[in-house]
Amino acid sequence: MMKKRMTYMLMGVGVLLGGLVGFNLFRGYMIKKAVASQPMPAATVTAMPAVYQEWQPQISAVGSLRAVRGVDVTTEVGGLVRSLEFRSGDEVKAGQVLVQLIADSDIAQLRALEASAELASTVYERDKEQFAAEVISKAQLDNDAADLKSKRAQVAQQAALVEKKTIRAPFSGKLGITTVNPGQYLNAGTAIVPLQTIDPIYIDFNLPQQQLPQVAVGQKVVVTTDAFPGTTFEGRVNAINPRVDTSTRNVQVEATVANPRRQLLPGMFASAKLETGAAQRWLTLPQTAIAYNPYGSTVFVVKPSDKKDDQGRPVMVAQQGFVKPGPTRGDQVAILEGVEPGAQVITSGQGKLKNGTPVVVDNRVQPADNPDPKPQEQ
Repeated sequence: MMKKRMTYMLMGVGVLLGGLVGFNLFRGYMIKKAVASQPMPAATVTAMPAVYQEWQPQISAVGSLRAVRGVDVTTEVGGLVRSLEFRSGDEVKAGQVLVQLIADSDIAQLRALEASAELASTVYERDKEQFAAEVISKAQLDNDAADLKSKRAQVAQQAALVEKKTIRAPFSGKLGITTVNPGQYLNAGTAIVPLQTIDPIYIDFNLPQQQLPQVAVGQKVVVTTDAFPGTTFEGRVNAINPRVDTSTRNVQVEATVANPRRQLLPGMFASAKLETGAAQRWLTLPQTAIAYNPYGSTVFVVKPSDKKDDQGRPVMVAQQGFVKPGPTRGDQVAILEGVEPGAQVITSGQGKLKNGTPVVVDNRVQPADNPDPKPQEQ
């Protein structure tokens, strides 16, 4: 009887466990079936059509602006300032008087030397007549000639000193700011005012040696600077350094840029772009549209499916495909293979997608697609 009871008990436990396992299996099956019958939720993405654009091949570099001519005007001799003939910021011509130093004593000395030279000239002419009459010797006449030349040389030397007391602009350009005042004593070599010729103006920049074959004298250069956003300045390459820097393997290039409004100033930081070759036509996308993987680059394209939504329209799904990317320009990349023109390519939100995932396109916020992006500080 004891064995029989134990057998019945084990059979009951087995039936109970079997029922529980069967119930769980049946419940899992029904849940799976219910989930499978429900539609996959749509993912919100942004999309953009792949379109052709004209790209002008360019070489970009950064450099600095330099005046065609630039000096600090100085005085060669010391003296007191009598007058300033300019104001800070003036445009001046070559030879224009800038500063007049007091030269009264030097002028008086010049007059005395001129008088002495005239006397020496009179003596020389008189002695020539006496020598012709054989009254004086040839040695006396030679001494008179030498004395006349010496006196005239002294006059020229003093006249040069007087001229140095008048300080002139060595070339045409724009003056800077001066701190010199009338009555101030200037030592020889004292800087008076900066003078710069800035129309045109030079831009100096460096290029890697492998880009040297793409640069030539006379080539067009487009210059931009953050001081004037949105404004471009055109110029031409006028010199290429015949030596490559051994430490950087770069070559220095000098271009002349028109600056009629004097907006560009020496010392400014600027960007230079050189156009190389003919314009090319590329099928382009934002770089955010491409997923770069070890096995290849892919994009997701929005395509209609066989399913219909509640309003009878085809449900749009994402379809993944391989592409061959090409050159890049700013935020854009050229697509060589894998995408047809006009195809709606997903540009953001790809991380949650797989083949056949329903998508909803919302382009209220698009990723950057600027061929010439600028850094922004927030």
